[in-house]
Amino acid sequence: MTLACTSLNAGATGRPWLVFLHGLLGSAQDWQPLQASLEGWPCLFIDLPGHGRSAQLTAAGFADVSQLLTDTLHQQGISSYWLIGYSLGGRISLYHACQGDRSGLQGVLVEGAHPGLTCQAERAQRRHHDQQWSKRFLQLPWKQALASWYRQPVFSGLTDEQRQQLILLRENNNPHTVAAMITATSLSVQPDLRGQLHQLLLPLIWLCGSHDTKFIHLAQNSGFELRTIANAGHNAHRENPAEFVRQALAFITSPVLKDVAHDLS
Repeated sequence: MTLACTSLNAGATGRPWLVFLHGLLGSAQDWQPLQASLEGWPCLFIDLPGHGRSAQLTAAGFADVSQLLTDTLHQQGISSYWLIGYSLGGRISLYHACQGDRSGLQGVLVEGAHPGLTCQAERAQRRHHDQQWSKRFLQLPWKQALASWYRQPVFSGLTDEQRQQLILLRENNNPHTVAAMITATSLSVQPDLRGQLHQLLLPLIWLCGSHDTKFIHLAQNSGFELRTIANAGHNAHRENPAEFVRQALAFITSPVLKDVAHDLS
């Protein structure tokens, strides 16, 4: 099985592919605002299991999603690529870089993504949190569930108009497949990847909206390379797409190479 995907500038040569993974409730279409600024770069926009045109696909966990990603890249003939992932897509990117098939992977950019919880108490709390959201998705009227989702603290920077736009954009999702995905890829079952990430030789960076203080502090406290996107919150690529692409391509064309000896000292 492979994931549904859309390519852009597939005929461009001499550059690695940019492979984009969206967040929970999203789809490959979420990256559309970036496309005008990506001329000359071959891009692949993937629909994750339970979402978009991959809504019929299920995954038992991170390993399954990582394998589906590998199979999709092989099917598309992609042998050199960067991963660019937002939120859930960022966590999947980090997992794939650490525990998946890294052949051809040139580097990773994550936006508003968590490297993993460090203690069992945090895991238990997050498991309860995600189980509650899974129940809400299945039991509440779908539009009401979405309205509650976008009232979470991480989305506090959204205006009422932006919140309503997102609710309208997400209404076509299937609550059953989204609920299954939030359970299968809960942060509570994601490994703490910090140690492996610091030992990776691959370039790695966190891109965070300047108002996304939670994930700015998380990246800083975890010792990861960080660049901020001005005038944006948690979903920086939607709120300031031109600056997001500028920062992403600046890193990809001149990556900060990791000093593993320094990281482990």
